[in-house]
Amino acid sequence: MDLVPALKEPLDQPLKSVLGPATAKVMAEHLGLHTVGDLLHHYPRRYEERGQLTHLADLPMDEHVTVVAQVADARLHSFASAKAPRGRGQRLEVTITDGSGRLQLVFFGSGVHKPHKELLPGTRAMFSGKVSVFNRRLQLNHPAYELLRADTDESVETWAGALIPLYPATAKLESWKIGKAIQTVLPSAQEVLDPLPDSLRDGRGLVSLPEALLKIHRPHTKADIADARARLKWDEAFVLQVALARRRHADAQLPAVPREPAADGLLTSFDARLPFTLTEGQRKVSKEIFDDLATDHPMHRLLQGEVGSGKTLVALRAMLAVVDSGGQAALLAPTEVLAQQHHRSVVEMMGELAEGGMLGGSERATKVVVLTGSMGTAARRQALLDLVTGEAGIVIGTHALIEDKVRFHDLGLVVVDEQHRFGVEQRDALRGKGKQPPHLLVMTATPIPRTVAMTVFGDLETSVLDQLPAGRSPIASHVVPAADKPHFLARAWERVREEVGNGHQAYVVCPRIGDDADEPAGARKSGAKKKSPEDEAEKRPPLAVLDIADQLVKGPLHGLRVEVLHGRMAPDDKDAVMRRFAAGDTDVLVATTVIEVGVNVPNATAMVIMDADRFGVSQLHQLRGRVGRGSAPGLCLLVSEMPEASAARQRLNAVAATLDGFELSRIDLEQRREGDVLGQAQSGARSSLRVLAVIEDEEVIAEAREEAARLVAADPELTTLPGLRTALDALLDEEREQYLDKG
Repeated sequence: MDLVPALKEPLDQPLKSVLGPATAKVMAEHLGLHTVGDLLHHYPRRYEERGQLTHLADLPMDEHVTVVAQVADARLHSFASAKAPRGRGQRLEVTITDGSGRLQLVFFGSGVHKPHKELLPGTRAMFSGKVSVFNRRLQLNHPAYELLRADTDESVETWAGALIPLYPATAKLESWKIGKAIQTVLPSAQEVLDPLPDSLRDGRGLVSLPEALLKIHRPHTKADIADARARLKWDEAFVLQVALARRRHADAQLPAVPREPAADGLLTSFDARLPFTLTEGQRKVSKEIFDDLATDHPMHRLLQGEVGSGKTLVALRAMLAVVDSGGQAALLAPTEVLAQQHHRSVVEMMGELAEGGMLGGSERATKVVVLTGSMGTAARRQALLDLVTGEAGIVIGTHALIEDKVRFHDLGLVVVDEQHRFGVEQRDALRGKGKQPPHLLVMTATPIPRTVAMTVFGDLETSVLDQLPAGRSPIASHVVPAADKPHFLARAWERVREEVGNGHQAYVVCPRIGDDADEPAGARKSGAKKKSPEDEAEKRPPLAVLDIADQLVKGPLHGLRVEVLHGRMAPDDKDAVMRRFAAGDTDVLVATTVIEVGVNVPNATAMVIMDADRFGVSQLHQLRGRVGRGSAPGLCLLVSEMPEASAARQRLNAVAATLDGFELSRIDLEQRREGDVLGQAQSGARSSLRVLAVIEDEEVIAEAREEAARLVAADPELTTLPGLRTALDALLDEEREQYLDKG
């Protein structure tokens, strides 16, 4: 994907040559800003209107804030301390107000002199610091401040315009210092190359990029801000979609062997053995896949399906079609437990069709082998031999499949389960295994809103399975408020006993394993990842599998057969535990999220998720999909100690209220920042999206995708658009290359 060398930009100039080394160093280390262009794209978080002040009443605790307010009064106190035993210690207390609330500023020691002279009652200034509470009152200790005076030219110039931009800042660099730095580099914005083609810009009434940059940093009216944001959103959406369109275009140029099922082959025999008919959705998606497989360039398709919508069956039929045409198919699973399990269920579904070359196998049969890192040498050698000779039509395995030693006879299709755990290197390594690039089908059980699919998986075509097969039971979900109503938790364990009494099984899921290697001591001390003042529930470490299993065996589930399963067990032990559970020899499985994907035990009807607030919305939905897989109704209990009013509890209520994964994925997205969703593979704290919001800007993304596809079809090398090439280079620099190639 080499682009014609782009024009050198004034924006590539390093900040240290413009701003001075000290400021540039802080910007690089704390904000990830290295060039003039980076700084120009560091947009204000919000704007203060002159005369309209921040509401001091709603200041967040423990956060770095910038407020504009007026000094109400200032008092200097003397006190005695170890450093100043004769009562010569000085403390300046300044009260500021904005009409909605008051805030105390405190300065100590020699730091009192300058503010004592400058912060006179009636003075207006911008103050910046970390909000804390002292004697039940909000205060800022030693805040940095900038006086807003109308008398000197410099400050009139700096604060000209009615709107004061407030930037995402850090303790080391206040918002107004960033603002001043931006004023210094703003003239360079005039020379910036515009990535949008003129026709597109004019057709949509968008302002030019230099104008947008000027308006977002120095708006005179709210309309300026709206114009700038509308334009900058388009830039982000469009450049990203062009990158993805070029990737799709490049993929479409690759050759592939068309694979069509034989008229009366393996697939026909398989369909004939199915004890049920395919759902309408499964038929529709299968047709999309078979149409792709029949073409002479590689399929790149994302198969999204709700938990339990029968994705594996659709993927297996595609694999059988490829085996029919003389090729081989590989299914890649993220963990050994899952690879073993896929192998078991595929062999089960295929019956004698999976016994190629064995007595009792059908004459149309093929061999299905499994390949994982922890296999014994002899078994591994045999599996490798079956692959290279073509004896095995289907192989199921983990990353071990990608190793150099693995050779295929004729690899025609790769199915990847749970996309986000496979990076670009794996995809390329697998491509190299075929004589020509194999077709690719990616399966995910995490429902992804359409716009995220267009953004994160934009180089894949998407198929969606949204019906559940007949005979699936509904899952009742309830939140169990363990702190407010402990008797609810006792009742939860009774419900588990009742399910077991009726011949069913249950899962208990915990966030942590519980041996000391679990996480660094610091992480344990602070509890969850974030230090939240929510309440005590956050401060203790998350509940652990080993502790909970122990308590249950001794207490509420005494007498039941309880086993544990977690990621640090040896693969053979994990497999043995899963087999016993699947066979019904265990009543209750206490596990971490290793059971999140793909574990299929139709007899398991109940799940209790401990510390449910420590999991994301989509993850809870995934976990819940493990119950209610048979004909008996499922029950999922979300246990939490968080208080009724907390955001965490609202999240759990949302999960309990709907079984629609797409609805939940929207809620999940709205609650997390887009950066988390798009940035699982992005290093660094900066999401490449700054003003584009994946959910709200659905239309912009959809339109940008169409425009990008049109443009790339007409001019794949972008020969006429130097500005767009430059923007692409910036987007595809080393840290984001990874992210775009996440597929």
